[in-house]
Amino acid sequence: MIVDDSLTVRTIFKRMVESDGGMTVVATASSAERAIAQLKTVDVDVILLDLEMPGMGGLEALPSILKTAENAQVLVVSSLTEDGAEHTVTALSMGAADTMLKPRPGGFNEDYRSQLLGKIRALGPASPEDETATERAETGSVGERIRRAHKWPKVIAIGASTGGIHALNILLRNLQPNLDLPILVTQHLPQSFIPVFARQIETTSARRTVIAEDGVEIRAGEVTVAAGHGHLAVRRVGDRFICKVSSEPAPSGCMPSVDPMLASLSSAYDGHVLAVILSGMGRDGLQGARSLARNGGTIFAQNAETSAVWGMPGAVAKDGLASLVAPPEELAAAIMDETLAAASK
Repeated sequence: MIVDDSLTVRTIFKRMVESDGGMTVVATASSAERAIAQLKTVDVDVILLDLEMPGMGGLEALPSILKTAENAQVLVVSSLTEDGAEHTVTALSMGAADTMLKPRPGGFNEDYRSQLLGKIRALGPASPEDETATERAETGSVGERIRRAHKWPKVIAIGASTGGIHALNILLRNLQPNLDLPILVTQHLPQSFIPVFARQIETTSARRTVIAEDGVEIRAGEVTVAAGHGHLAVRRVGDRFICKVSSEPAPSGCMPSVDPMLASLSSAYDGHVLAVILSGMGRDGLQGARSLARNGGTIFAQNAETSAVWGMPGAVAKDGLASLVAPPEELAAAIMDETLAAASK
């Protein structure tokens, strides 16, 4: 379904989507109110949603859209304005799966079409083969946390992409105030969205949140968020742990990437790291998780059922690296168990 008040945009998106023989536009709507009404009778896998529309608007309508089309994934099409970033990050925290910037006139080109179709494919239903592999990976990982954990954590590192902001908000809300380990977050987002994202994390977590820049110190009880222009890496200087922003190409091609964060933390903290991989497209985090596992660290992964896209968490689970595969609420409870056990040692 395409929901946008612009007839031109709806027409262009429809043409782009239907250029792929495997996709069909089953409905279009010029307002959020009309979209909600149609969703009561139309089965939809993916919804392209404009947030800035007359009337109810996409952001206000999002809870009703998610409730009415509970099996559908929402791809927010947002503007580049500061208000657009604020509204988009809010929508992602509420349960929208992904975002794509709406280009300026003339920007609906072949590259944009390719990116759009890639995101829609990722958000669409999984194949029977993928579902079987998912069941095997989850069954083989759940319940192995204590057996696989070698070194008690001194820092928590969270990596996420598509659908990850919603999961991250749930996880952070379920962490207890007495958790005083530093938390590092790498979330795939446009650079212009990072300040808004950091403010949201600070509110959700009730913890001081800073954006990683060169020289920023990792501190207990604080959240450090990767800047959008580079990877978040950490080095040890005496008894202090200092951020370094790296722009070197990562194996995943992502910027920022989860891999450099996990690899550098594994080295700086000598494996005393608990990594959590949340919903996301692709395999970013797999290489870093392998490095961490070899050094005695612990990796948790979000389960497929609650992930918008089980790419990133699925990769570490299928590789046998995840010692716990579970919904965000259970991951938070396991983090508390792990850190409280570490504190008692």
